[in-house]
Amino acid sequence: MTVLRHSVDVLALEPEPAAELASLLCDLAESTRASGGSVLLPGGQPVADLRLVKGRHLRPGARYEVALPEDAERMALRVREWRRTSAAEVELLFGAPDMSGRLSLRLAAPDRPRLFEAQGRMWGPDGSGSLHRGSGKARVDLTAWWAAALLPPGAPPSARAPATARVKHLLGEARLYLRPRRAADGRWLVEAAVSLRGRWLLRPVAAVALLLAGGPLRRGFRDGVERAAEGWNEAVGELLALGPDGIREELARQAAEGRPQES
Repeated sequence: MTVLRHSVDVLALEPEPAAELASLLCDLAESTRASGGSVLLPGGQPVADLRLVKGRHLRPGARYEVALPEDAERMALRVREWRRTSAAEVELLFGAPDMSGRLSLRLAAPDRPRLFEAQGRMWGPDGSGSLHRGSGKARVDLTAWWAAALLPPGAPPSARAPATARVKHLLGEARLYLRPRRAADGRWLVEAAVSLRGRWLLRPVAAVALLLAGGPLRRGFRDGVERAAEGWNEAVGELLALGPDGIREELARQAAEGRPQES
């Protein structure tokens, strides 16, 4: 087994702004209505690239088609649960000639977010074999995350990482662990650790391959974590700069305009 570690400094997203963002997303969704398959914003504009094709709007079992450019993958969205005091869960289904997949996203208590979970699987064309199949799941205990971020300097880290992910394939398995610590000026120091290993009879082969690729693998992991941190800082920085009213306006604008048009 190979273990890779790298720490990055990122902007903190505290509980109150996170709760405000989740509530704004729910408010926007619940302000819409369905008419003749179109999903309409409060002003009557249709939500771009989205149509209700089955069930009642925002009720369990409701299914939507997501319009994508020609020759792109097909995508659909299904509501599995929608109760703001309990949980909101949606399922994305997508398909392309060379790969299809299913992804479930669940947020517990959207008005006061405390747990986010995701799980999914991917598969290739019919008859393509197990090498084209994989699965994964992720879990972020938001309550534990914010508690870990409040630990004073020098305190031992939490025994269990508040954010974890696992990806499984016939050839190997990867597990990701994220742990935050409080840093200066409203930031977090987040340690990312990933363990890699082969599965079943391939473990010895994978161990040798990981050993030989150690240097490039560690550099690639470090660069990937740094890029993820840059993306997080950019997104969170924009959210904090916009504030609740600006976020509400931006969400409504994007819902009406849809995907960016190609030049």
